[in-house]
Amino acid sequence: MRQFDLTPLYRSTVGFDRLFSLLDNASTVNQTQTYPPYNIERTADDEYRITMAVAGFTEPELTVEVKENTLTVTGQKSESESGNDNMLYRGIAARAFERRFQLADHVHVTGASLDHGLLHVSLKREVPETKKPRTIAIENGGAPKSIDAQAA
Repeated sequence: MRQFDLTPLYRSTVGFDRLFSLLDNASTVNQTQTYPPYNIERTADDEYRITMAVAGFTEPELTVEVKENTLTVTGQKSESESGNDNMLYRGIAARAFERRFQLADHVHVTGASLDHGLLHVSLKREVPETKKPRTIAIENGGAPKSIDAQAA
């Protein structure tokens, strides 16, 4: 159940639909999804890294995709390993997963790497020059022009 009503904001704003959708979705997200665990860290002013614990997955079994400001990480185990009948106990999770992250405008994925069971996805905010603030030079036009009122 949503705790706040966004209807007044929809009536009085234009162009904020995406923001309101994010707020709406955030209030209805199922909070029980905990697999795979992940960290989000800031590595520099405009750089971030998402680290996911994907023990038991290999590179071909993982997919990192970006579409319309949504980063999706998917893991699908191969059939040959999941059908192993000789396994007595399976403590390492081998279930398929899909984890989605909403990216802010101008945030791009710069790379991904798999190291010791951790998937690292690097992100960078690259604001275009046209969107950055700029300083406007103020020109000195000189003293105001005076009009000579000479009687002719």
